[in-house]
Amino acid sequence: MNNINLIDSFQEFKDFKNIDRPTVISVLEEVFRSMLRKKYGTDENCDVIVNPDNGDLEIWRTRKVMEDGFSEDDDLEIELAEVHKYDADLEVGDDYIEQITLESFGRRAILAARQTLVSKVLELEKDEIFKKYKDRVGEIVTGEVYQVWKKETLVLDDEGNELIMPKTEQIPADYFKKGDAVRAVISKVDMVNATPKIIISRVAPEFLQRLFEIEVPEIFDGLITIKKIVREPGERAKVAVESYDDRIDPVGACVGMKGSRIHGIVRELKNENIDVINFTNNISLYIQRALSPAKITSIKLDDETKHASVYLKPDQVSLAIGRGGHNIKLAGKLTGYEIDVYREAGEEDEDVDLEEFSDEIDSWIIDELKAIGLDTAKSVLALSIDELVKRTDLEEETIKEVVGILQSEFE
Repeated sequence: MNNINLIDSFQEFKDFKNIDRPTVISVLEEVFRSMLRKKYGTDENCDVIVNPDNGDLEIWRTRKVMEDGFSEDDDLEIELAEVHKYDADLEVGDDYIEQITLESFGRRAILAARQTLVSKVLELEKDEIFKKYKDRVGEIVTGEVYQVWKKETLVLDDEGNELIMPKTEQIPADYFKKGDAVRAVISKVDMVNATPKIIISRVAPEFLQRLFEIEVPEIFDGLITIKKIVREPGERAKVAVESYDDRIDPVGACVGMKGSRIHGIVRELKNENIDVINFTNNISLYIQRALSPAKITSIKLDDETKHASVYLKPDQVSLAIGRGGHNIKLAGKLTGYEIDVYREAGEEDEDVDLEEFSDEIDSWIIDELKAIGLDTAKSVLALSIDELVKRTDLEEETIKEVVGILQSEFE
């Protein structure tokens, strides 16, 4: 066992994916130098040579030949009578170089070295994974679902590294099973108990931004800039874009011909509605665009309190608010203004078609009301709740909710 192929001896090396061979070799060398220090008290007169191609190991120890009785340190010196047992040609003052075999350390020391080696390389690998992913925060990663738990999903990347996607970082409509391919953005990387914890997210605004960069070459090339993204994951998102080239329509470029570019993003986000709007420094215009698809009649701004009062025609109010209030909430986040919507003065007597409430009232409920001849808000409000319960197949609780929505339209 004068030479021993360490790479073959320590099978664990084959599992280490994130460490280059020179780093492994340097760890090997340090482990064996530690063994030499334990055995001989010093390693300063030893050479440890590891072949980087195949892992072959050679250890050479050099001692000075001294006259008999004049050796003061057996670790660094050897007496003439002793050295002549091995080489009769050496004289006082010469260097005696001997090769140290691995087996001379003893079985226990070799097993201990093996354990130290594996733990050191494992530690190094964890550090490398941490550094690698720390530098990639904000990037999209594709992996395979390995395990699905109640509060989180375990995803493996193409190198087998573990990525954690908590339930809070998943789109509500997401449903994964083992083996599914999943795309997400790396949102956070921490070291927990000396092990890297990599959190990935599908709800972060950065995920939507990276998807736009993939689908829209002009964004990737820097011709179009995404100024801000706000999201209600799985429901709605608003993206403000700007172009520095007058020849490029930023909104058109992001949406694509017949929606070709944005359709892929919408599918990835489980049919999340995405409004792409032109960014502008004109706050009044910016708010109008942010409230799309509603059309605003007039707007009053208070720049000190960051408050905007928006006036619309009755049939536009529900569009401005949006289903679940998502549209107005996102418009406020996008512009940085608190937005209140009001029906346009002088329009109190106008009625509103039930279809205008489709963002807030389910279509099957509207169809049920239309089936008994009620197709406007005021026609529904003209009847009592008891009468509406009798004439439709709707529950009383549902009718009360509908009436509340319709009444708020005329307040």
